[in-house]
Amino acid sequence: MSQVLSTPLGRPVDLSAVFNATRAGLPAALHPGTALEPGYGEVAFWGLPFLLGGASSSDPDVIHLTNHTVNVALDGSLANWLVFLHCVEDIKTNYLPGFADDSMDGNSVGDPVAEYALVYADGSRHAQPIRRRFAIQQLRIGWGASAFEAVPHRPHTVDPTMMEAYAMGVTPRTGYGYGEVRHNSGRQSGREGENLWVYAMPNPYPGLPLDTLELTGRGEEAAVFGLSRVQTAQNPLRWEPRRKLRVPLPPGLEISETEDVLGLDMDMGMVISARPVLVYDPASWKPDPFDRQPAVSIEALVVEYAAHPEARLYAAAKEGCSLVADLAQVPDAESGLQVIESASRPVKLRFRLRENGQPIAVRLHLHGAHGEYLPPRGGHRRVNGHWFEDNYGEFVNGANQYAYVHGDVEAELPLGPVYLEAVYGLEALPHREVLDIGPETEEVVVELDRVLRWREQGWVSADTHVHFLSPTTALLEGAAEGLNVVNLLASQWGEMFSNVTDFDGATTLGARDFGGDGEYLVRVGTENRMHVLGHVSLLGYSGEMIHPLCTGGPNESAIGDAQEVTMAQWSRRCIEQGGLVISPHGPNPQGERAADVVLGLVHGIEMMVMNPYSQQISRYGIADWYRFLNLGYHIPVVGGSDKMMASALLGGVRTYANLGAREFTYENWMDAVRDGDTFVTIGPLVDIAVEGQRPGTRVRLPASGGTVAVEWKVESVRVPIHRVEVIVGGRIVQLEDGNGGRALKGACSVQVAESTWIAVRVRGTYTEDPERIAAHSSAIMVTLEGSPHFNDEAAVSLLAQIEGTQAYLETTATRPDEQRFQAMRLVLEQAYSRLHQRMHARGIFHRHPHGK
Repeated sequence: MSQVLSTPLGRPVDLSAVFNATRAGLPAALHPGTALEPGYGEVAFWGLPFLLGGASSSDPDVIHLTNHTVNVALDGSLANWLVFLHCVEDIKTNYLPGFADDSMDGNSVGDPVAEYALVYADGSRHAQPIRRRFAIQQLRIGWGASAFEAVPHRPHTVDPTMMEAYAMGVTPRTGYGYGEVRHNSGRQSGREGENLWVYAMPNPYPGLPLDTLELTGRGEEAAVFGLSRVQTAQNPLRWEPRRKLRVPLPPGLEISETEDVLGLDMDMGMVISARPVLVYDPASWKPDPFDRQPAVSIEALVVEYAAHPEARLYAAAKEGCSLVADLAQVPDAESGLQVIESASRPVKLRFRLRENGQPIAVRLHLHGAHGEYLPPRGGHRRVNGHWFEDNYGEFVNGANQYAYVHGDVEAELPLGPVYLEAVYGLEALPHREVLDIGPETEEVVVELDRVLRWREQGWVSADTHVHFLSPTTALLEGAAEGLNVVNLLASQWGEMFSNVTDFDGATTLGARDFGGDGEYLVRVGTENRMHVLGHVSLLGYSGEMIHPLCTGGPNESAIGDAQEVTMAQWSRRCIEQGGLVISPHGPNPQGERAADVVLGLVHGIEMMVMNPYSQQISRYGIADWYRFLNLGYHIPVVGGSDKMMASALLGGVRTYANLGAREFTYENWMDAVRDGDTFVTIGPLVDIAVEGQRPGTRVRLPASGGTVAVEWKVESVRVPIHRVEVIVGGRIVQLEDGNGGRALKGACSVQVAESTWIAVRVRGTYTEDPERIAAHSSAIMVTLEGSPHFNDEAAVSLLAQIEGTQAYLETTATRPDEQRFQAMRLVLEQAYSRLHQRMHARGIFHRHPHGK
């Protein structure tokens, strides 16, 4: 909403002949303060032109209206509306004398202020009473005391989020929170209060020439700063509901770093956003299982706006300002303009599992014929994917935006084609269809098909690593992703703490004991973190929170924090309190995690993937885990998203754990992970057995070795299986080409001559790179009598890591009190000694650090 552009349907009235006061000379209760600065000459408010006085500080520049009449000559002109820029004096609201009688909040209502009368050329007259807080309001008001028939003169503003502002190289106009609001009302965009008011007075006889406007005071002091004659068909201050328009990219305008187009403006309206058209391929929408990115047009924009129906859209480039669209004119084919059907038809969407008709939560995407995202009610029209800025049950992957919804949700949709995608976990087919929304469409039932049955076979899925969501949002997202367990982790980032008050050391949200259905669970644990020594996730423990959440200084804890504890000390407390210890986001940080593995304090090694559409299971993290296995540390692999923003997908990588005959509870899930029958995946589901033994168990052979039989199967709904690899001790011994299929099984015999381990690894991808790792099972140990699991190179590497943590503790770490320092020192010495003794027992040469 420009303060420069004005509609050609308006003409300012020159009031200089009747101005009778200066702004500076007005009483304090009428003084506009900064409201009109600079405010001289021709200006526009709400796209309406005004001619303000005040070029000379000594000349009158305002009508000060008291108990008298001022006559304004209109010289036979015509107008549908007379639009005033005015205000009434500030007064205190008296709610109750002697008790609540001195608030300058503007809540006094209805008192007569003035009479504005139209005198026509034929001598007839029409008078309009001007009442406080109806057609006029005082300058300074409190929250919520807007006028009923007038609007504040200041324009609304559209504000980028802080990260969008930084990306565009501009200074953010507002803080983080209001950046999420993305706009500010005119009432609040200036200094508190100090708003003039714009009032459109209707002319009941627009065909009669106007002779005079009579302004008469009726007891309260008022000020009139400007007047405009307007010929719009409807009230020029009343805008239509939000609309969209497809327009060719105007010459001279460019697409910004945030894929916004700046430089578009309106006279009687406001551009909310202008972004490139997203071009989806309608022909491939239904059969394509991937989350394909649409093409981003460089030729056409979707302009979202709110405006008067007779507003005009302009483009301001270096070459000047040019008219783009007159909303009162129907676009023709040659103009390239196209009205996008308004999303105004309320439709109830119901999501059901086809096999039993039960309502299910889903991850939902909707877009219209021009690629415009159509969020359900309660969803953002633009999902913010930046860190710690949107934790509201949404996901954004590139240009594709999603909302998490329960089984029944309402969306306002345009008439015509609407493209729908609904996702429900890794065992159900993603559902895509094109809805044909008509004027009678009230309800759409969408049925999803579960095609894999691993949950029925005792497998449950979990995300071991989630931040920032509220527990109930995590429960919804988990249910929509078919994720049985969400581990929501409280933690610390310097001076910022997250989810701390969600932790009570007792509640498992969604469990039957706490009123849930027992199928989808959320438990709040902690991720305790240090920048040098590393991070550890403490899941499901009971009792008091394990503090400190972070230590050792930035970025994890605050500057000046001492190094108070080791991860091993945290882990022991977690185990004592019944919890599960996970070493997160392998392979980093490469610090104390080696010592904790050696000490037997780690129940799982986590592979972290924030968004499987852009990254997959790290081969470095897998290789690091192999080193532990090669040394005989039989630790299962798990998966956690480390979700901290809407661009990270909850359960995008996940842990599957086999409960066996146990019922599903959170405690039994922890036991299943400890038992080790798990796999990590972004899509394919994996099973393996060696001589009938499952991951987490051990096959024993005589010292002479022997041959073991391996059987495996892989099934996938969404990720094509490119290759399956049977891994022995880190080496591939069998390779089967999956040819992009969705199911594969096989068997092989493996000759074992030394103690080793066996697992299965799956290659597959959402992208075009078939070498990416999509899934990996945990290992079955194969142990030969008298042959310990050991690998010289891995042992030297782990010992060096332990030595590094000791060196850090002794040198650069900020020391706590002596007792705690010695306790940390003892923990690391125990780990060093334990591994060191194993190495010496095998006669492995290595260099001893100073003092060892």
